[in-house]
Amino acid sequence: MKITRKPFGETKDGKKVELFTLSNDNQVSITLMNYGGTITSVNMPDKNGKVENVICGFDKLDVYTSDKFKADCPYFGALIGRYGNRIAKGLYKIDGKEYHGAINNGENHLHGGIKGFDKKVWKAETFEKDGKVAVSLFYLSVDGEEGYPGNLNVNIRYCLDNENKFTIKYEAKTDKTTVVNFTNHTYFNLSSGKKNILDHDLEMPLAKKITESVDLIPTGKIIPVKGTAYDFTSKKKIGKDLPSPDGYDTNFVIEHPEGKLSLASILSEPESGRCIKVYTTQPGIQIYSGYYIPEFTIDGITKFGKYSGVAMETQHFPDSPNHPNFPTTLLKPGEKYSQTTQWELG
Repeated sequence: MKITRKPFGETKDGKKVELFTLSNDNQVSITLMNYGGTITSVNMPDKNGKVENVICGFDKLDVYTSDKFKADCPYFGALIGRYGNRIAKGLYKIDGKEYHGAINNGENHLHGGIKGFDKKVWKAETFEKDGKVAVSLFYLSVDGEEGYPGNLNVNIRYCLDNENKFTIKYEAKTDKTTVVNFTNHTYFNLSSGKKNILDHDLEMPLAKKITESVDLIPTGKIIPVKGTAYDFTSKKKIGKDLPSPDGYDTNFVIEHPEGKLSLASILSEPESGRCIKVYTTQPGIQIYSGYYIPEFTIDGITKFGKYSGVAMETQHFPDSPNHPNFPTTLLKPGEKYSQTTQWELG
């Protein structure tokens, strides 16, 4: 096991950014930076032992901070908060008081607003203990930031072990009742970009329902997937039953006991033999098949584009503050927000 830490440049306002690499003894390594808590690469061997990066990302900070990246908003590898996914028109009430979140996705609030957690430089600490290597990130989101109430103290821990398990532990406390819904927005391509993700196999045995939505905003209804394009309770190709020309951008309900780490999804790619199992304590997982991923030309090489990666965002449901029947995303003073997601890299 090993962890390395090195400078990775500066943001446009002069804040220093560092790059961390967590490596185990099985040729698995995860690279991330404290800008946006962003995972920049996940390297793992294929069935023949060839080690390659299996996510969408860049090896230069300048790309992540560029105007094009911000404008196209693919959120490659980013830590998302305070509220992952959408809040309709940015409006919600807490104890009868209306709050207005920043509008940054049509008429809606998306992924924490205009300058969410994905654009912050986090304080970082590293440690190695009991056969694990880890990076802990810390940030204070002040009262009123992007329209959210309360000073929110956040700690995110990324941890890799020798069983090829990569764990993301989310924790937060507040001094005023607020809404919290953290996730990670990594896009996977287990072929290492040799082809798109439509031939990847996806299985979600506990996802027997989805939150019905119109224009990506939930109606409040939770509906069964059986007999529809959204049925991944047994393994099938992502591209087999696309529900529309632009694929999936859907919240699936994970039916499991609250707070229990359970299997949310299995993504596999036959030619490489690679497989990633996603476990989570969260009640939902957003599957986004990446139709709107933009192309980027870096050093004369054009990369990515539509269906170049699939995101599996473990989360609470979109627009939960406006749907009392959804699992609550309220965090009150004296309480501790705590959620875990784990990738098993095989």
